[in-house]
Amino acid sequence: MKQEEDLDKLEEDIRKLKNKYDQFFTGIIKVPPSHDRRMLEVFIHEMNKRKVRDNSHRFRFSQLMTRYNQFRELWGRKMREREEGPTDFRRRSAALSMPTPPPPPPQMRAASPVKSNGNGEGYVTVSAESNGDAVRLLFAEIEREHQKLGKLPSVTLEQLTTMVQKQTELVRERYHVSSVGFRVETVDGKVKLKAKPLQDSQ
Repeated sequence: MKQEEDLDKLEEDIRKLKNKYDQFFTGIIKVPPSHDRRMLEVFIHEMNKRKVRDNSHRFRFSQLMTRYNQFRELWGRKMREREEGPTDFRRRSAALSMPTPPPPPPQMRAASPVKSNGNGEGYVTVSAESNGDAVRLLFAEIEREHQKLGKLPSVTLEQLTTMVQKQTELVRERYHVSSVGFRVETVDGKVKLKAKPLQDSQ
């Protein structure tokens, strides 16, 4: 019963916060509801630390978190557009820098060209023909790993899409492959995205 009440409260708090952000972006209120958002995220953090045994409660909580993360992505984009102007925001987003692709393992460095054999277990394949499904799979895995840590994702779906696109291009050009594999890993309490070149099919 307590879990159901908490889920009802979470749903209502998300709805209220969305309404306040809508009022802020339309100019009805002058400052963003930052305090309400912090209080909501503290409540989410507390819920994440509890073990939810009921499948229906876990499913509902996952749905609410997906909805909230979509709102966070939307609010973040609107705030950046508000601060920078739509043109500057699009230009900056297109120029997002990407980390250098990780070096191949030592046993692969002697090979030429440097590629991995097969698709690689646990990797999500991204190629030039890929649609957004691969990125959504990676984002869902990032969400799951953050939930295990009792945290909210540090990246939005929009930001992850841009990162994966740029990383894919860098790896494809560097290793002359058509596909790149991505895997979500948690190292020292931090969720990271690992990329590797994939051997082209013969």
